[in-house]
Amino acid sequence: MTSMLRPEELTEHAVVDPQGKKIGKVGTVYLSDETQEPEWVTVRTGMFGQKESFVPLRGARVDNDGLHVQVSKDQVTDAPRCEADQHLSEQESAELYRYYNLPTPRASMENRTGGQRDRMGRTRTGEAGEAVTRSEEQLRVGKDQVETGRVRLRKYTVTEEQQVRVPVTHEEVRVEREPMTGTERGEARIGEEEQEMTLHAERPRVEKDVVPMEQVRLRKENVTEEQPISGEVRKERIEIDDDADPKRRNR
Repeated sequence: MTSMLRPEELTEHAVVDPQGKKIGKVGTVYLSDETQEPEWVTVRTGMFGQKESFVPLRGARVDNDGLHVQVSKDQVTDAPRCEADQHLSEQESAELYRYYNLPTPRASMENRTGGQRDRMGRTRTGEAGEAVTRSEEQLRVGKDQVETGRVRLRKYTVTEEQQVRVPVTHEEVRVEREPMTGTERGEARIGEEEQEMTLHAERPRVEKDVVPMEQVRLRKENVTEEQPISGEVRKERIEIDDDADPKRRNR
């Protein structure tokens, strides 16, 4: 931006970049809110001049060839799109300054940080006092490994009675009688006679064998579960005691 330029001499001028390339024609001139001097111009670019791009006037000059600016045609073509109305917002202006890598005007920075308009249209300016740091406590949860108990695996012997049904066999005597016919009788005599037969029987016998049945061992496992943790924390609050103007307390 330069103070040598006047809005009336910029309108409808051709805009030329440092390489002598014609960028377009000036559409609208935008003045700085602080100095009321020309700060930006819009240039009609694109097919049939349907697009308007913002071009900074910092370092620009006017001669017979037109308005010579310090940015290239390609930069202007790719510049951020802003609504070309009657006023650039602070956000739009800052975005353009960042894009063109230009330093933000000091007056504009002071206006953003030191002055603001209230609902009645009054502009407030001033300086900030020393800052008061507000702190608060926050819970920090950690975990400690503690012993919760011991588990022992112990083997001992118990005695219980079992009943098992076992099939056993024994011999019994049965008397058989067969009548004798005439040819089988032969010679018979009367007297004493005896026969003896040995009988056998099975008797259950109990024996005990030690048989391994299973293996039992202890194993530790990690089980994760969520437990609610609560604690009291302190927070600092900020309040303002203003005895200078009672009306300002209710704002």
